[in-house]
Amino acid sequence: MPARRRGSGTIFFGGCNLRCVFCQNFEISCLAEGEDTSPEKLARMMLVLQQRGCHNINLVTPEHVVPQILEALLIAADDGLRLPLVYNTGTYDSLESIRLMEGVVDIYMPDFKFSDPTMARRYLHAPDYPEMARQAIKEMHRQVGPLVVDDEGVARRGLLLRHMVMPNDISGTREIMQWVARELGTDTYVNIMPQYHPAGKVSDAQYPEINRCLTHKEFRQAIQAARETGLLRLDVRSARQAGIVGD
Repeated sequence: MPARRRGSGTIFFGGCNLRCVFCQNFEISCLAEGEDTSPEKLARMMLVLQQRGCHNINLVTPEHVVPQILEALLIAADDGLRLPLVYNTGTYDSLESIRLMEGVVDIYMPDFKFSDPTMARRYLHAPDYPEMARQAIKEMHRQVGPLVVDDEGVARRGLLLRHMVMPNDISGTREIMQWVARELGTDTYVNIMPQYHPAGKVSDAQYPEINRCLTHKEFRQAIQAARETGLLRLDVRSARQAGIVGD
């Protein structure tokens, strides 16, 4: 089977330490829907995903269960788990948690949502988010370096940074891209995402300024702002597929 079709072995953890008003996984992240899972059962999940041919084990919103994940990984590794481990986070992570994962995580996949504390307070209920994200992302980059892919284009190790462009540029795309280029380097792999749509608590009664999808113009402006920083590895494939940007 072609490598590109085997997929990522994704495991979602219920609950999140952010309260994004526009969360597109609201039931899982904010309402913590799911079931209690022991480290032994989590280890079995990982091994089943490996047996199905997935490229990696993709842990979504893992910060609040890092000790349990480490316990499960010990069990899974003893039973033959060999896949790369992906740490997939909204990036309101403590440095203590990230440092515990050094030498364990192969691929860090953090979001960088907002550059402005005022916007982070309004939309994430976390005014310290920008600084927390900067610290965590720098530590992730120190551990694994720039993203490395194999001959089939599959990620094997490194940092893959994501940024979702928001209506009216409330996310501060230019400022975030400038920070990435300056602090991490222009070879940082950045996925700039156009898929924002109203979800969670967003409505005309609450947060009317983001109660719409992104326009093509807004996304093209975000891409231009990123390119002007000198970043060399911008992933805009989802936007190209949607017809928002050309080659």
